[in-house]
Amino acid sequence: MPSSPQPALARPRSPTDLFVSFTWLALQGFGGVLAVVQRELVEKKRWMTREEFIEDWAVAQIMPGPNVVNLSIMLGDRYFGWRGAAAALAGMLTLPLLVVLTLALAYARFAGEPAVVGALRGMGAVAAGLIVATGLKLVVALKTNPLGPLLCTVLGAACFVAIAWLRWPLLPVLLVLGGLACTLAYRRLPQLKPAEPQAPKP
Repeated sequence: MPSSPQPALARPRSPTDLFVSFTWLALQGFGGVLAVVQRELVEKKRWMTREEFIEDWAVAQIMPGPNVVNLSIMLGDRYFGWRGAAAALAGMLTLPLLVVLTLALAYARFAGEPAVVGALRGMGAVAAGLIVATGLKLVVALKTNPLGPLLCTVLGAACFVAIAWLRWPLLPVLLVLGGLACTLAYRRLPQLKPAEPQAPKP
């Protein structure tokens, strides 16, 4: 049975749409922001495919600053230039900043309460679960990665062992494993390009 065609991607209607969308996204991003970003931009808004999300998220991670803020600027600039980037950035920071300041004042007042300590530990576990669930959702996109699912798994496992088990600093791991992955992908890309049709001989 042939597979159903993929629905066409949507796009933000205006910079205002970007502002409202990223404001709502940021207000949901307590702890497990990666899961929220992937669900909103890929599954609900359909502004990006899974493959595009993985590629743009990787670029956002190696740039200075919060990952999701970098991603919002990249996406806003893609559709509306500097106006879109500014609208997305304002959506990420304006209202959430007021919420964070309010919560910071409340936390300073009640940080020693056992109920607050227990709630924060519980939210940490939920945030970790959200990140793992999002990673499992994005595994499907590795089928089209130039490195292939097996090599992607090996590189991901090596990164996990280096950071979580051996406790190596993030920057050297990123430079070594990230540089290796970029080099291998660059060398394999020409092999994946479809051959250009030859012109008919006269």
